Amino acid sequence: MSNVECSACGSAARIIRSNYEFVESGLKHVVLQDIELVHCQKCGNGDPIIPHVNALMQALAQAVVCKPYRLLGREVRFLRTYLGMTGEQFARLLHVDKTTLSKWENDHDPVGEQSDRLIRMYALALGDGLQKEQRHAVESCFPQIRNSRRTVRVCINPSTMAYSYA
Repeated sequence: MSNVECSACGSAARIIRSNYEFVESGLKHVVLQDIELVHCQKCGNGDPIIPHVNALMQALAQAVVCKPYRLLGREVRFLRTYLGMTGEQFARLLHVDKTTLSKWENDHDPVGEQSDRLIRMYALALGDGLQKEQRHAVESCFPQIRNSRRTVRVCINPSTMAYSYA
């Protein structure tokens, strides 16, 4: 395949196709399936090639909104930053103190059931491209939300922007 330079060590690298753990999203357990990576055999570094980042982040936001478990702190933070809001702005929108939001985002306090759904609704209403998913989320996803808090593995196909939970 194509030869390119490794961003970590400067050695010759090549482009391969592989799954990629997308830690840059700020979320745990997000896998981009069958994506192009600049892979260095010398140092083992792998850099993803993501052609449609905005569409990918939209698909990831949708996956978080429709997650069948209560939101974890990093997911609340992800949705807030997806909306382009500061902690203070988001806390004001939710009618909570910014320290409460901080406790949620850092998993010091769990998000209550009603606040969980409110956060998801704000993400749907204000998130770029998510408005068209409101009805589906409210009718299909929200009734499936379990009261327990759990991390779920999200697999996204960057070619189709389809996601699934593993």
